[in-house]
Amino acid sequence: MTTVYEVRELTKIYAGQTVPANDSISLDVHEGEIFGLLGDNGAGKTTLVRQMAHLLAPTRGTIRLFGRPLDAATLYTPGLIGYMPQNGLALNNLTAGETLYFTAHLRGMSRRDARAERDRLLEWFDLGAVRDRMAAQLSGGQRRLLLLATTIAASPPVLLLDEPTNDLDPLHRRLVWEALRTLKERAGTTIILVTHNVVEAERVIERVAILRAGRLIALGRPGALKVHLGDQLRLDIIFQPDAPPTLPDGVSPRALGPGRWQLLIGRDAAAAYLEALTAAPSVEDFTLSTASLEDLYLALAVPQADANMAEERSP
Repeated sequence: MTTVYEVRELTKIYAGQTVPANDSISLDVHEGEIFGLLGDNGAGKTTLVRQMAHLLAPTRGTIRLFGRPLDAATLYTPGLIGYMPQNGLALNNLTAGETLYFTAHLRGMSRRDARAERDRLLEWFDLGAVRDRMAAQLSGGQRRLLLLATTIAASPPVLLLDEPTNDLDPLHRRLVWEALRTLKERAGTTIILVTHNVVEAERVIERVAILRAGRLIALGRPGALKVHLGDQLRLDIIFQPDAPPTLPDGVSPRALGPGRWQLLIGRDAAAAYLEALTAAPSVEDFTLSTASLEDLYLALAVPQADANMAEERSP
């Protein structure tokens, strides 16, 4: 198994700050895997990705890409990585079609191949109708799709994607997740992605790192990490907002909005909860499922969870 990234004791302290944005992070990313970075706002995800893209120098620690330091040569990192930031588009003064054509051409494709790549990406990401529109004039979702298509242009072997589904409707979010699966399966692309959309990301992520306050608090396969949740089940409840149901003692629900609760319950308590919900006239719907990666993420986001969650490291 080829190691794409070797991150060792990576620490970043910004000028004028005393608290590290990244604090002694060590992890490996393997060739051809989809690797997720999860964490709350300010956890250090974007800082880590920018360092992996060689756009931000670490204060301490090292990063190796395919066995070589990121600064091995001037064009070493740009020749291997496609980086999609949270915001911005470098070619705002070009049309969508020109953006894709020139990106592919600058990455080494011939004019003929770059035109073909432009047309392929415009069709793939549902951008054909706006190919002649200036990038800066596109809607937020269209700009996001164009930025992703630009990142993918000419098929770099490594993609670093920071919130790739931001500003997208459900249909286009699904398109993006399917595109990432296709890139992995057909081209063996290594994909590192930052996302807050944990539920959807769980369908494609093979290994995940969870960060909190700049530190790595969990690393491994989602299924292996979820073992630490034990026999808990996830219960989602929809009810009339002015008449919340009475639940068995023991677990406090998490309010998702008016008339919506979510909670984790023990498997042995499921029958009692189902009986209570079935008898409650205000309950409009409920679902019971196995715990998800989102549940693990939420559990680990609470500092006290560290005492109960062991770190699962992949071999």
